[in-house]
Amino acid sequence: MARADAAMVVDYERMAEQVRAVQREIAGISETSESDDGLIAATVDARGELVDLRLDPRIFRQPDSSALAAEVLHVYRDAREAAQCRAFEASAALLPRGATRAGTDLDFDPALHELDRLSRARGEDR
Repeated sequence: MARADAAMVVDYERMAEQVRAVQREIAGISETSESDDGLIAATVDARGELVDLRLDPRIFRQPDSSALAAEVLHVYRDAREAAQCRAFEASAALLPRGATRAGTDLDFDPALHELDRLSRARGEDR
């Protein structure tokens, strides 16, 4: 039994390091999107949090708050989409085959999948 416990600890440590490596990679992800005219730029992190918004002063030459708001949202959403794609790709090795971005919770699913895999492996060893 001690041998099985030692193997489980090794498996856990390996899994934990894989999850930490993915966390570090995701923490470094940011994406910037820019409006077609270059007057608006939004930068987001892997979780879709807005970390920077740049508005060129020339944008105020034609004051249209509705158009400005719509364009800011569009640029933000483009950046968020790109960042989330990169985060999903970074997590792919820890996800089940066939996982999709839409059906994946990147906060928990990679670790849960690895725990499930280890649990199945432990069951097969018995």
